[in-house]
Amino acid sequence: MKQKISLLVACCWALPLWAQDPLPAEPNVQSPSAVTTIPGAVAEPVSVPGACDTIPLLSLVLPAAFRGTASSDILDESGELAPFFDKLCRAASSDTVVAIRVVHIGDSHVRGHIFPQTAGGLLSERFVGLVYTDHGINGATTQSYARSQAMAGVSRLRPDLLIISFGTNESHDTQYNAARHWDRLTEFVSMLRRQMPGVPLLLTTPPGSYERRGRRRRASYTVNPRTAVAARNMVRFGRENHVAVWDIYSIAGGAQNWQRAHLMRPDHVHYQPAGYELQGRLLYQAIIKAYNRYVATR
Repeated sequence: MKQKISLLVACCWALPLWAQDPLPAEPNVQSPSAVTTIPGAVAEPVSVPGACDTIPLLSLVLPAAFRGTASSDILDESGELAPFFDKLCRAASSDTVVAIRVVHIGDSHVRGHIFPQTAGGLLSERFVGLVYTDHGINGATTQSYARSQAMAGVSRLRPDLLIISFGTNESHDTQYNAARHWDRLTEFVSMLRRQMPGVPLLLTTPPGSYERRGRRRRASYTVNPRTAVAARNMVRFGRENHVAVWDIYSIAGGAQNWQRAHLMRPDHVHYQPAGYELQGRLLYQAIIKAYNRYVATR
């Protein structure tokens, strides 16, 4: 009996080691069937664009509980995403299907798949040949990927666009330091550019979370103030280092909006499926807006 209990405990302790999916040897095609509809968000009829045509935006309505929101736009003053959009245009005018690879890495918000697969499914419906692969690690920071093995795995996917979603776990550190966060972003982006030269990077800020005080029934939750600091830090980093940024924290108005709309899980860190779906649709909207601006100015 003691032997059986010991074996069970050993198995349970081993579970956190498998808190992410293995990186595939080759990109997996994103299935459009993974996309689900959320109340108040109606998509336009799907049609494949012609050579560098603009694309209709989604008819997105944010929950009534949301306050202080902003337009879902990508901050890209340096034109970081232009090579990716150029490839989309050239693929649209080609007689043959051209593979376009988008890779999305990050923490548990990506690991849950709903957020990236919602955005990826919509993109793959619009652009024939677009392959969207996501890979997340629970509890991850940029340092989780700043290892030769993980970096090699991402590089092996040969992305035409790399989306990077971190910041929640950095900002949950009560000793969070903006300068140290900046240094780690610098190190990470430098590694990515050495390993994958010329690949456009899109950095996304954390959506927002709460801190818990107390335990179980006596627990109370307050908005984590460091998330806003981390998000502002990441936006400034992107501007100064020519990295495109999608600031979901400011776009959605912070964690309190998600909580008021009942889109956060009881842990006040992760989100309900409908919350992640909304984030994915907002990301898709931002990418299409940026693509349409590129097309209009070619």
